[in-house]
Amino acid sequence: MTDATHSNLAALLAQLAGARVLVVGDVMLDRFVYGAVDRVSPEAPIPVVRVLRETAMLGGAGNGLRNLTALGAAGQLLGLIGDDATGAEVKALVEAEGGAPAGLLVEPGRRTSIKERVVANAQQLLRVDRETPHQASEVTRQALLAAAEAALRDSDALLLSDYGKGVLTPDTLPGLIEGAKRAGCPVVVDPKGRDYGAYGGADLVTPNRRELQEASGLPIDSDAEIETACRALIETAGLGAVLATRSEAGMTLVKAGAEARHLPARAREVYDVSGAGDTVAAVVAACLASGAPLADAAELANLVAGIVVGKTGTAVALPGEVLDAIHGHDGVGPSPKLVTRAALQEHIAEWRRAGLKVGFTNGCFDLLHPGHVSLLRQARAACDRLVVALNSDESVRRLKGARRPVQGEAARAAVLGSLADVDRVVIFEEDTPLALIEALRPDLLVKGADYSLDQVVGAEAVQAAGGRVLLAEIAPGHSTTGTLRKLTG
Repeated sequence: MTDATHSNLAALLAQLAGARVLVVGDVMLDRFVYGAVDRVSPEAPIPVVRVLRETAMLGGAGNGLRNLTALGAAGQLLGLIGDDATGAEVKALVEAEGGAPAGLLVEPGRRTSIKERVVANAQQLLRVDRETPHQASEVTRQALLAAAEAALRDSDALLLSDYGKGVLTPDTLPGLIEGAKRAGCPVVVDPKGRDYGAYGGADLVTPNRRELQEASGLPIDSDAEIETACRALIETAGLGAVLATRSEAGMTLVKAGAEARHLPARAREVYDVSGAGDTVAAVVAACLASGAPLADAAELANLVAGIVVGKTGTAVALPGEVLDAIHGHDGVGPSPKLVTRAALQEHIAEWRRAGLKVGFTNGCFDLLHPGHVSLLRQARAACDRLVVALNSDESVRRLKGARRPVQGEAARAAVLGSLADVDRVVIFEEDTPLALIEALRPDLLVKGADYSLDQVVGAEAVQAAGGRVLLAEIAPGHSTTGTLRKLTG
C-alpha cells in the first residue's frame, strides 16, 4: 500500500465509530469443540477426540453484528430464533455485544440454528448442523418486515446476511431492499443460492468463488473470467456492484460502468476461514454507512479479512489490530503504542480512574531531532502519561508542501513509539488537533515556547476543563526544515 492508502484507511477506520448498520438475516450459534487426537477408535476407522475446551459465539447474521461492534460501529440485529435453550444463549450473546435482544423474533416450532465444529490438532474434523431450514411463516415474515421498517429509520446501511435458513426469501427480500431505499440506506448482501435476482436493487453482493460460479454459471479461473462473471450478475440481477472474495487470490470489485479492481490477499497465514464472509460484508456495510467510497470500503474489508482468517474460530478484528495491519505492510513494524482515537479514549479513562495525569502534545515529528526529544522529555516530566498526536501524511502535505513528509506516518509513529517518554501515539487527519483535544480533554497540553499561549491550538478548551498549558523550552539549533535545507543546499 502507498502512504496515501495508509492514511485513507486509517481515517476510514476512525470514521466507523458510530456508523449505524441494521443486520437482517439468519442468526445462529457457532459452537467450537477443541480437542486432541491421540488414537483411532477400535469401533470404526475414525479419530477419537479428547475434548479440551468448548466455546460458543454468535454466527451467521450474528457474526456480522460481532464484526460491526468490534470495529466501533453501532449494529442492530434482526432475525429469528426458536423458543429453546440455544435461543436463550443467542439472546445473551446479543446483549453482551450491546445489541437489543428485542430484534430476535421467536417463532414457535423453529429450532435455533447451531453449527458445531470439532477441531483437533489445528484441523477441523467435523461440522454438525442443527437447524430448521424452512421459510418463516406469513405472520413471522410480516412481523420481520415491520420491525425492519422501523429500525431502518435509525440506520445508515442495511446488511442482509443470507444463509438459506428461511429468513431472507423472495417474500421478504423485496420489502427489505425497498424499505432501505426509502430510508436512504445502501444495501449490502452476503448472498446464498443461485438466483441473485432476489437481491435486485442491492448496492453490493459479496459472493465467494464457489457462490459466484454457481450464480453466474460461468468459469472463474482467471481475473478476466471473474470480472466477466461479476458483470453478468450485475446485468442479469440488477445489482449495483459485486465484491467477489477469492481466498488466497484476494478480492475483485466490479461496479457497473467502472473498471474492475483486483485486490491482492492480505492474510499472512490462514488458520480458519469460518465467518470470513460475514466479516467482509460487515466491514463494507459499516464503511458505506459512514459515507466512504466503495473502493475504499473494499480495501479496508480486504485488510480486515486478512486478520480474521489468521485466527481460529469465528473471529473478529479489533481496531488496534487493523491499525497495526494498515501500517505494517511497508517494512516498518507497527508500534504497539499506536492506537485509534476510540482506543485512546478508553486508555485515558483507565488512567484517570487510576488517578493519573494525562499530558498531550502534537506535531509532524518528521526527522526526529534533539529538539523534539527535549520537548517530549519536558512534557513527560510534567505528567504521568503522555499522548503524542501525529499529523497524518496528508495533513503534513497540506501544511508543509507536496515534498513532505520525508518519512511516512507509519515510520514516524514507530520512532515516536520507541521513546520511553511517549506512552501512546494517535494519528489525526485534520490540519489541527483541536477536535482531538476537545474529545480527550487532557490535563496538560504541551507546545514549544516558540508559541505564545494565545497561539496554542486547544489551550482554551483544556483550560476551561481545568487543565493547564505548558510552553516547553526549545533546544536551539534544531529543526527538520533546517536539516533539509542543509541536505539540499
